[in-house]
Amino acid sequence: MANPQEHELTYVLGDTLPAAGHTLEIAPGVRWLRMGLPFALDHINLWLVRDELDGRQGWTIVDCGIANDATRAAWERIFAEELDGLPVLRVLVTHMHPDHIGLAHWLTTRWSTPEWPCRLWISLSDWNAARMASISTTGFGGEAAAAFFGSHGVTDPAALDKVRQRGNYYASMVPAVPQQFRRMMEGQRLTMGGHVWTCHAGFGHAPEHISLHCEALGVLISGDMVLPRISTNISVIDIEPEADPLPLYLASIERMRRLPADTLILPAHGKPFRGLHPRIQQLQDHHTDRLADVMAACAVRPHSAFEILPVLFRRELDLHQLTFAMGEAIAHLHALWLDGDLKRVRQADGVWRFGVV
Repeated sequence: MANPQEHELTYVLGDTLPAAGHTLEIAPGVRWLRMGLPFALDHINLWLVRDELDGRQGWTIVDCGIANDATRAAWERIFAEELDGLPVLRVLVTHMHPDHIGLAHWLTTRWSTPEWPCRLWISLSDWNAARMASISTTGFGGEAAAAFFGSHGVTDPAALDKVRQRGNYYASMVPAVPQQFRRMMEGQRLTMGGHVWTCHAGFGHAPEHISLHCEALGVLISGDMVLPRISTNISVIDIEPEADPLPLYLASIERMRRLPADTLILPAHGKPFRGLHPRIQQLQDHHTDRLADVMAACAVRPHSAFEILPVLFRRELDLHQLTFAMGEAIAHLHALWLDGDLKRVRQADGVWRFGVV
């Protein structure tokens, strides 16, 4: 969602963005860079942290961008011009989605030596999920995804055929995942750049998303858990067809209220901002309103997820957006169904529809 309440947020650098292939210092020892994405959401923010590991001076990368030639070329320019001649020591990945982990294998291989491996740091759940998805495109395309969307009301043969044809969709952006990694988990404290950073596990958007908070710098690398202008995608996918991710996400961002109100948020998309607590409330209110809209529609007549799309998304959707929108529609229906407000019935056409109890 576009955020109509941006006056409650403060963009600390205004409209200033890092130029392609360059960085901006956003906090002491923390640099901001952006990489392009071939989607409607056309960029991802990545972070460089000046660091020391095992007695070596260098940099930690947080999140990677997708695996394509343009992103690799942008990274090579960063390496040549922005690292002060120092190596990359490790790669931290907030979660398993392609724009975050896509180049992790290339980066860790690029900077590893026999004496000094450049290790991937990630949660166990997201490492496993990424490994599985890079082999079989679960939740992103293929026959299982098409059947799942069909069971929730997508009947257009052309759309379903396009979903089937995307069997290598994830692997096209994440061709490989490092076979070794170092685990991050809730409450873990790690040192980067001489400061302690605490891991905050979040759920609902990814299996075990890790955000990183540095109390000394007053900074939260939020990944996709808190974004300034759009709401985080919360989806049900084919490998967990009865999942209930929306309450998990709302509980996760509620726990972030414990962080100081003036924390500087470094999001994966959009611009760095202050206003964590108002933004959490905006996101919670947004989902409360959407749940009410879904409930009202289903009180008139039972709806499938596909039939509920116009209630949740008042714009035309391309195929990439449709798959995310379907996952989000199912998530909202499941939140009401599994909380006992709606009942689910598989009707004669084989489609799940949700109506009032």
